[in-house]
Amino acid sequence: MQDEVRDKSVAFVINIGKTGGRLTADLLRAAMRRYLEQSRHPQAHHGKQTVKQLVEQGAGVQNIEITDKNIKSFERVARKYGVDFALKKDPAEGKYLVFFKSRDADALNAAFAEYTAKTMHRSTPKKPSLLARLSHFKEVAKQMDQDRAKNREKGEMER
Repeated sequence: MQDEVRDKSVAFVINIGKTGGRLTADLLRAAMRRYLEQSRHPQAHHGKQTVKQLVEQGAGVQNIEITDKNIKSFERVARKYGVDFALKKDPAEGKYLVFFKSRDADALNAAFAEYTAKTMHRSTPKKPSLLARLSHFKEVAKQMDQDRAKNREKGEMER
């Protein structure tokens, strides 16, 4: 009886080993197929990337100079418009070169217009806050109330 159980256990382990080996080989074949397919058709990068990646995509590349130090706000706007771009800093002049695909020119113009509007809005003086205006008007109202009290004491009524 023990010999029979032992033989069945050994046969079971051998079958599992063979099935596991076949499964591993099938998975490796599928992974190799997928890898080779991706290497034949590489995915294009989107958004911010290096100049080399942008040039490798085969579209013509153009550039624009930006002198602003706050380049992060431009990155947000460009990402919003789906522009593929690359930034290169020119340390001698302190300017940024924004490289982009030729076919993205219209989208980049719209993004650049929004970016300049944001930077211009940021440079305009802001309106005074509501709290500051409210405190100012409280002071004015106090002054008016004090003036009335002084005039009443003298016997004059003034409105």
